[in-house]
Amino acid sequence: MERKGKKPELTERELCAEYEAVYHYALSLCRGEADAQDVTQETFLRAMTAAGDFAGQSSLYTWLCAIAKNIWRNRCKKLGRELPLDWDADPGGAGIEQAAEERDLFMAVHRALHALDEPYREVFSLRAYGELSFGEIAGLFGKTEGWARVAYHRARKAILETLRKDGRL
Repeated sequence: MERKGKKPELTERELCAEYEAVYHYALSLCRGEADAQDVTQETFLRAMTAAGDFAGQSSLYTWLCAIAKNIWRNRCKKLGRELPLDWDADPGGAGIEQAAEERDLFMAVHRALHALDEPYREVFSLRAYGELSFGEIAGLFGKTEGWARVAYHRARKAILETLRKDGRL
């Protein structure tokens, strides 16, 4: 539901209608059900208390996802990049093993990325780490958006092939 123009009045029903979609978005960020549930609940709590701040210049879903993304980033910053969110909830030490595995995979992705030729390396970095849109990437290179999409997908495919060849996937 796209809302533009005058500032809308949000209802609890409208917010609740977006719950499942926002949960799936949070799950894609967190990659864990418990963390996704926490982020989603906090998102809706903040949205309900800040409903008056919703200007209606984007869809309600987009606004909620922006809140969820900020919550996730803040949680990651508090805990440090290499630590999973459930680090201190795991007294058995499995969190340390998981963090080590994730760090190893992270390093393998970076090695594969740096083995790529330009412009694939830069396009992938701008999209994956810089979070630039394909249009923005195209503008930087003076190319079309289609070119940026193709370059990104070729880089991604090459990285995945390298990871598979190395037994990482």
